[in-house]
Amino acid sequence: MKARLRFTPSRAVTLLFFVLVAVMALFPLYYLLLASFRPSSEVFRSGMELTINPSRMTLHNYSYMLFGRDSIYLYWYRNSVLITVIYAAVALFFTSVVGYGLAVYSFRGRQLVFTLVLFLMMIPLEILMLPLYKLLIALRLINSYAGVILPFMLAPVGIFFFRQYAVGLPKDFMDAGRIDGSTEYGLFFRIMAPLMTPAYGAMGVLLAMREWNNFVWPLIVLRTNKMFTLPIGLAGLLTPYGNNYDLLFSGAVFAIVPIVVLFLFNQRAFISGLTAGGLKG
Repeated sequence: MKARLRFTPSRAVTLLFFVLVAVMALFPLYYLLLASFRPSSEVFRSGMELTINPSRMTLHNYSYMLFGRDSIYLYWYRNSVLITVIYAAVALFFTSVVGYGLAVYSFRGRQLVFTLVLFLMMIPLEILMLPLYKLLIALRLINSYAGVILPFMLAPVGIFFFRQYAVGLPKDFMDAGRIDGSTEYGLFFRIMAPLMTPAYGAMGVLLAMREWNNFVWPLIVLRTNKMFTLPIGLAGLLTPYGNNYDLLFSGAVFAIVPIVVLFLFNQRAFISGLTAGGLKG
C-alpha cells in the first residue's frame, strides 16, 4: 500500500499558492469563453461580467465565424494547421537526427558544430529576418507555406534538446544492433528513435505551440488574406477603422483548442521528456 501524505501547514500553504496561480492563469480564458457567447456591443457596455446568464448568451459569433458570407476564418485555420503540422513533423525529424548524431558519434569538428548550435540559440530573429527575406525572394517562396517553414525547420533548441537526451541513452543497444548486422540508419529508426519517444513528445508540443503562435515571420512572408495564419488574421480584425470583436472572441477560443488537445493527449510524454532531458547529459 502507498504511504499516505501527511497534511501539514506547509503543504496547505503550497497547495493554496498553486491553486491561486491556476485561478490567475485560467481567469482570462474563462472571461474569453464567456465573451465569445455574447455580442461585442454588450460585452463593452456591461463591462467585465463574470456570471453565466443563459438568456443573454448566443451562438451568433460562432455561426458568423464558421458560416458567415464574408468570413475567411476557416482559411486562416487551415493554413495554421497545415503549417504547424508540417513544420513540427519536419523539424522533429531533422533536429532529432542532428542531435542524435552529435550525441553518439565522434567526428572531427563535433564540438564546433555543437558550439555553433548554442550560438544560434542566442541570435534573435530580428537579426536574421532581412537576409532570410532576401533569400526567399531569390527562391521565389514568398507567400507560400515553404517560405514560412523552411528557414526554421532546423530549430537549434530542438537539436540541443535531442542531443542532451540522446547522451543518456544506453549504447549497449547500438552495439547489439551492429552485431546483428543492422545499419546505422536501422539503429536509429528501429532502436534509438523509439527510445527517444518522450523527447519527441515534449519537443513536438513545444515546436507545435511555437509555430501555432508564430506571428512575425508569417506576417513578413505571407501576402494574401487567404494565406494568412490565425495570429495574423485575428490581429487584422483590430484596425483604426473598426474592430470585429464578434469574430475575434470566438476565433480566439477556437485557436486555443488544438494546442490544448495536443497537450492533453501527449502530456505524459511531454512531462517525462522534459524531466529526462533536464537530468541527462
